[in-house]
Amino acid sequence: MTGLSVTDFAAEARAVLDTPVWDWLDGGAEREWTVAGNRAALDRVALVPRVLADVSACDTKTTLVESGANLPVAIAPVAYHRLFHPDGELATARAAATAGVPFTVGTLSSVGLDELAATGAVLWFQLYWLRDRGRLLDLVRRAEEAGVEALVVTVDVPFMGRRLRDAANGMTLPPTVRAALLDEGSSGRAHRRTKDASAIASHTAELFSPAVTWHDVAWLRERTRLPLVLKGVLDPQDAVRAAAEGARAVVVSNHGGRQLDQAVPAAMALPAVAEAVAGLPDARFQVLLDSGIRSGSDILAALALGASGVLLGRPVIWGLAAGGESGCARVLSLLETELRNALGLAGCPDLRSATRLRVASMPYFPGKTP
Repeated sequence: MTGLSVTDFAAEARAVLDTPVWDWLDGGAEREWTVAGNRAALDRVALVPRVLADVSACDTKTTLVESGANLPVAIAPVAYHRLFHPDGELATARAAATAGVPFTVGTLSSVGLDELAATGAVLWFQLYWLRDRGRLLDLVRRAEEAGVEALVVTVDVPFMGRRLRDAANGMTLPPTVRAALLDEGSSGRAHRRTKDASAIASHTAELFSPAVTWHDVAWLRERTRLPLVLKGVLDPQDAVRAAAEGARAVVVSNHGGRQLDQAVPAAMALPAVAEAVAGLPDARFQVLLDSGIRSGSDILAALALGASGVLLGRPVIWGLAAGGESGCARVLSLLETELRNALGLAGCPDLRSATRLRVASMPYFPGKTP
């Protein structure tokens, strides 16, 4: 591992992963317009630095939802980490524990909750809305028993978007990888190759309910003590409704461009969402940003646009593929270095001052980041 920036790990991951697995990680829906748009939107954010501030020790510690964090970062849910490294989520959770940031365990995790709790990481749990409410509540109870600190409900996947790379590759789980939190054998369809179709998409179509509504969110709120985070919100009205239904935070996200192609880029949607919730009675309500974060300066831009923190997905998996736990740890360490550097050069001794930075917009120009 020779990367000097977070994005260097993309090439290292690409070099070691089979094409179908790389495409599953790297790709998006249909034309992948939104994947590119997430980066374009962040690349257009121009920060206006302040000067003559004491930045000899920039403080990056914060609270995300109700979890302490050394950085305004949580590891985003990504399914089946064992596709990328034999240690899978164990490696990423250990790296998160070392970095002092929350790790979000996915419904489609390839490692069990008890094993992940034993790593000492602060855990959040991501919940896809299953057709079987009994199984859904069982997952919630197991998460509570494992000491999870937040429940992240993905609300933008009534069914999986049309991911053409996966269909062309006939994306299929290998026999060694399974959905460890679901019933034994429940991921069987994900192992059966079908021409011109993703077996993983077929599997999730069996599991996920496309009929979930705000009434279901209220139903869940009454049945768990965990703070709810709704992930996949882009419209300010939905953010306000989430707070009214008792959520503690929303994640402004388009699922990394993997659901609705031509959905608004997440960073473009963020300011309006942040403004809409700014006057809510619950001052603790937070807005997080997911989709496209690749650097410490991206995190600073997210804070300036109104986020309390960010979720980091693909870059952590690049590190996992490139070097297991040490690769993940290196990515997170580089991100911390980049964030501290960006804070200092912007005249921000802490995260609160970052939220007061002025931002401007520049014409998009092609960069080097993937």
